[in-house]
Amino acid sequence: MEYIVSARKYRPSSFDAVVGQQALTTTLKNAVASGKLAHAYLFCGPRGVGKTTCARIFAKVINCTNPTSDGDACGECESCKAFAEQRSLNIFELDAASNNGVEHIKSLMEQTRVPPQVGKYKVFIIDEVHMLSSAAFNAFLKTLEEPPAHVVFILATTEKHKILPTILSRCQVYDFERMTVPNIIAHLKHVADDQGITYEEEALNLIAEKADGGMRDALSIFDQAASFCQGNITYAKVLEDLNVLDVENYFNAIDYALECKVKEEMLLLNGVMEKGFDGGHFITGLASHVRNVLMAADESTLKLIETSDALRKRYAEQAKKCPVKFLYSALKILNECDVKYRQSSNKRLLVELTLIEVAQIQQPDDDGGGRGPKKKLKSLFKNIMAAVQSNSAPQVAGTVQTVLSGTGKNPQISNPTATMKAEAVKPIMPKVSISGIGMSFNNILNGNKGQKTETVVEKKTTETESFTLADLRLQWLSMCNRMEQSKMGGMAKRLKNIVPSITDYPNIELVVENEMLKNELIEIKKRLEVTMAKYLHNGNITLSIRLAEQTEKHKILTPKENYEEMLEYSKAFKLLAERLQLELE
Repeated sequence: MEYIVSARKYRPSSFDAVVGQQALTTTLKNAVASGKLAHAYLFCGPRGVGKTTCARIFAKVINCTNPTSDGDACGECESCKAFAEQRSLNIFELDAASNNGVEHIKSLMEQTRVPPQVGKYKVFIIDEVHMLSSAAFNAFLKTLEEPPAHVVFILATTEKHKILPTILSRCQVYDFERMTVPNIIAHLKHVADDQGITYEEEALNLIAEKADGGMRDALSIFDQAASFCQGNITYAKVLEDLNVLDVENYFNAIDYALECKVKEEMLLLNGVMEKGFDGGHFITGLASHVRNVLMAADESTLKLIETSDALRKRYAEQAKKCPVKFLYSALKILNECDVKYRQSSNKRLLVELTLIEVAQIQQPDDDGGGRGPKKKLKSLFKNIMAAVQSNSAPQVAGTVQTVLSGTGKNPQISNPTATMKAEAVKPIMPKVSISGIGMSFNNILNGNKGQKTETVVEKKTTETESFTLADLRLQWLSMCNRMEQSKMGGMAKRLKNIVPSITDYPNIELVVENEMLKNELIEIKKRLEVTMAKYLHNGNITLSIRLAEQTEKHKILTPKENYEEMLEYSKAFKLLAERLQLELE
């Protein structure tokens, strides 16, 4: 006897035999029973969910001469027998994947003109209709909109978004649902019982999950597993045949993470990768497992897990041991790893670090607990940096203050290590330098509030060299540039807009435009005097600050406005800009 694969042998021949599409088949049956048939239907959905099968059953039913009261075919009339024996002259199928040209559609349109010899309707089933060319779609439009009364079109596609809107508007659209795991398992049990094949329910669950919502795929995998297992489908054999990662690995991974067992996590990952599985596959599978455990934590969401009843119970048992906060954190970490996996140059290290992070979610910040690391990664790195800083402290001037305690000329040494090196340590006193001028201002504004200015500001130089207005403005600009390199960038920009002048040599006058800036300058006046005295080599310099008169106020120009003014007042600069084709954006 000729062998027929299960996907063909158990193809439904009536609406009642269709699995997982009850709402859709009920609608079609009611349409037949009431006699309210549309002239065009579009069946959409993923592969292997029954689109073409339902199209053939529908074509059979509408041509049945003695339909049942509930809208199904009788299976005994001449039309039903002709359909069963595949000799019906009223049903035409066209595969648009290989017949997608204009000539094929025109040939089909010619056949619509001839009325059926037996039955009521001529049914044209066009499979994979999205593969038709644009010209073929346009040739099909007019006939699809106003076909003869005896013609019914049934279009089927897996990619609804590729169908022209003009086609969609002329059809009744039916969206087929993806098969659920329980529905697939129930159908596989029926097939196995019919063929006398023994099975384990966990094995059928694995096949259903592998099918990814397609009944045809599930039946094909079932046939493959039945051949490999020789009539006794077991969970272990299906795992080996399909090369699927055992769900037990995921349960163990979460158990290890709850107990902070990092070493066991690494060994588990190594075992998975030795079997040939990709690290990214393990991470995505573990993320799905954590999601299922999270759904099992509440009775109301338990139904969202598409799996067998036995496995659903195991999820619920593990959910009782997992804090919800742990599950949320684990999902976030695993999702971040999944996003970064493709771009990572060291994929295994990324997966290992991810598992370490998951295993440390339950790790307390203090020492002890678990068999994993005593500290989290962040805490570990903090300790390393603290150790490095403590070892180098006697050589770094800024760290001396943390080593030495007490005040005065003879501070007490609080650290034994520091005692031996204290004599070699010479605290570096703050000095005004090109790189340090900004920090001095920052200390005055932020770090030395409540302290006396004399403890921070250096004494003026005793030099009395002369300077010009040009020297003054050059050193003023240099000071502002040094300040911009520190945290005083905002103050430096405001000082740059002030043009210092000499009123009564060597006295310097600063004219500001608002009271707020004047108050800020008064706070750092001493520092400004010391700085200008040092770089102009004149210790007699004093600063005076006053508000600008109304006539002295001027608009602060942007770089572009300055550029335009230079073009207007300097012919030489304008000529240079034209020759070099200068532009300021």
